[in-house]
Amino acid sequence: MKIRVLGSAAGGGCPQWNCACRNCRGARDGSVRIEPRTQECVAVSADGEAWFLLNASPEIRAQIEGFPALHARRLRDSPVQGIVLTNGDLDHTLGLLCLRESHPLVVYATEPVRRGFVESNVLYRTLQRFPGQVSWRTLRAGAEVELWKDGGDPSGLSIEALAVPGKLPVHLEGLGLVPDACDNVGLRIRERGSRRALVYLSAVGRLTPEVLSAAERADCLFFDGTFWSEEELRELGASEKRASDMAHLPIGGVGGSLAALSGVGAARRIYIHLNNTNPVLREDSAERAAVERAGWEVARDGMEIAL
Repeated sequence: MKIRVLGSAAGGGCPQWNCACRNCRGARDGSVRIEPRTQECVAVSADGEAWFLLNASPEIRAQIEGFPALHARRLRDSPVQGIVLTNGDLDHTLGLLCLRESHPLVVYATEPVRRGFVESNVLYRTLQRFPGQVSWRTLRAGAEVELWKDGGDPSGLSIEALAVPGKLPVHLEGLGLVPDACDNVGLRIRERGSRRALVYLSAVGRLTPEVLSAAERADCLFFDGTFWSEEELRELGASEKRASDMAHLPIGGVGGSLAALSGVGAARRIYIHLNNTNPVLREDSAERAAVERAGWEVARDGMEIAL
């Protein structure tokens, strides 16, 4: 399996357009050792020809242009055979609206995520230029399904959705919707004929036995690296919200993922969906050193993995 990180940051990227925290200033002026990052999106493929995107960030066009394997090969063409959504957050779905140029799209999502994006969304009309412009394939928690190429050929990849603690997207809060266990999912992706698995858990509100089991069965694990600490935003004066209020388990601290997942034996363990305020983004920070000592990596745009 080929894996390419197109974007590794949380919503807003780094630098974030309206932020002058230490990380964002440093990414702009070079005063700290930090790489700029776009918003989270990962491409996976069994053969290097047919690709599937995990989430569709608002920066999807630039991310596609920055990776030649995703470039059109004919007048109207795309190697992107499908897009898999882990939740309905805007930084995971707005990219769909940027792919509106009269091209058929196949989107894999749970029913709550599909419904939240489609219903009462006038902008969805931009993806209805011709009948069947978007084909939705339903993901059900615990059910492994094949990913298919255009024309109905198997891609060589299968995917299983894993219900993960999360929350409704901000734009759906306050509308009287009943939260669903599948509002937020992780993914387990395997190549046909191989037991090796990519487990993708980019938004995790808390650890459950199911989350721990999925992490322990991973050969390559991408995990929620949004915040270093529970009080990160509050301590900076950037927001009154805690990490848990936003359904993200912090990396550091007694109950953080770095300690809780210390027994996970995946060959590659990578933090992704990194908020612009997270000190692990700084290459010379104590927090980055702690992560690396524990055998973890910090995702960066352009990272490539062969599994």
